[in-house]
Amino acid sequence: MSTRTTKLPAGEPTWFDLATPDLNAATIFYQAVFGWSYVDTGPDFGNYHFAQSAGRNVAGIGPIFPPDSPQPSAWTVYFATEDAAKDCARVKDLGGQVVVEPMVIGDSGSMAICVDPTGAAFGFWQADQHIGSGAKNEHGAMSWCEVGTRDSGAARDFYTQLLNASADKVEEMEYYILSHGDDQLAGILQMDEQWEGIPPHWMAYFAVDNTDAAAERATAAGGQVRVKPFDMPYGRMAVLSDPAGAVFSIVQLSA
Repeated sequence: MSTRTTKLPAGEPTWFDLATPDLNAATIFYQAVFGWSYVDTGPDFGNYHFAQSAGRNVAGIGPIFPPDSPQPSAWTVYFATEDAAKDCARVKDLGGQVVVEPMVIGDSGSMAICVDPTGAAFGFWQADQHIGSGAKNEHGAMSWCEVGTRDSGAARDFYTQLLNASADKVEEMEYYILSHGDDQLAGILQMDEQWEGIPPHWMAYFAVDNTDAAAERATAAGGQVRVKPFDMPYGRMAVLSDPAGAVFSIVQLSA
């Protein structure tokens, strides 16, 4: 087990959080799936919960605001930034949109929410006291993320420039891996006809010790298995959704 105590470099995925219509139900569900404990930040911050694993912050869960918002329950992927305002300006220059301008969250840091030119939403996190996830590739912690898009070429061009990253195409499929040197950041997935009716989106992946057991716990806790466990070269995966419909992936990483 390793713990990260310093913020990540700009352009790297640093945090996942969930906006949900039922905070209590969500915390119970994810505790059942991942074994998380929680720290409630209190009413001044909307009772946003830091989900913890072995005392380390690994994800966030907060209520949809305002409560009558049409926003669906969903996980958001945040990229580290040294200057949220500057990077939001770059989003606009590159053809994206800023839907939540940079805002300070107490002494934790600053956040912004953007949409890429293909319609997928993502966030920026400029760390102060909250550096992002304190763990990676351990049970219940963030492991990977990818954007599902109907124009992988446009997404590739946008994110390589925005994140100062390279993009390497996977030979056997229409999939790109964004990297900083040898450090793989995220993926870009071309959605085909199998994804009909599903909007462009960023997918959060959490590591688990056992994919099949985690999927069973999710079902028992009121969630759904959207894609049954299956094997890939890098691990055994499944796609799940919580009781409010927020979709996320799990992966039991190969040894």
